Amino acid sequence: MIIEKLGLHPVQVELGEIEIQENNILAVKEQLKQELQSLGFDLLDDKKTRIIEKIKNLIIDLVQNKGNYLEVALSEYLSVELHQDYSSLSNLFSEVEGITIEKYYILQKIEKVKELLVYDELTLSEIAYQLNYSSVAYLSNQFKKVTGLSPSHFKKLRSIKRKPLEEL
Repeated sequence: MIIEKLGLHPVQVELGEIEIQENNILAVKEQLKQELQSLGFDLLDDKKTRIIEKIKNLIIDLVQNKGNYLEVALSEYLSVELHQDYSSLSNLFSEVEGITIEKYYILQKIEKVKELLVYDELTLSEIAYQLNYSSVAYLSNQFKKVTGLSPSHFKKLRSIKRKPLEEL
């Protein structure tokens, strides 16, 4: 592991985040940054960037792995997970990303809907249920608002672009 090779001692390793024992890594920081970049990663050492990445990771995990199921509002979920007031998280995210957390969340959900439509294994009703939409109509309206296309039109366009195996 790069961290150990540089003489650092990991305490906790999670997706996208490593906590190390050492308080001061200035001596190896540039080398660590270069090693990570050679593997396609970045060293995020500014607090704002780390918070925004955590928000994005929580939302992506929610949509991709948890079926978009929340027992509480998104704002409360993020506040609890990040141990911060939602309004400060929201202001920071909007300031840096140029869109609201809610808009980012909707964009992630629509990307998941597109993915499921392309796979063509589920009906729109099943997709709506799987992603915890209140109705197919709500999903369709949100999809059209974001993409400019209805889900069925999107699906048709995707199938036109795809050629059957025998035509390849």
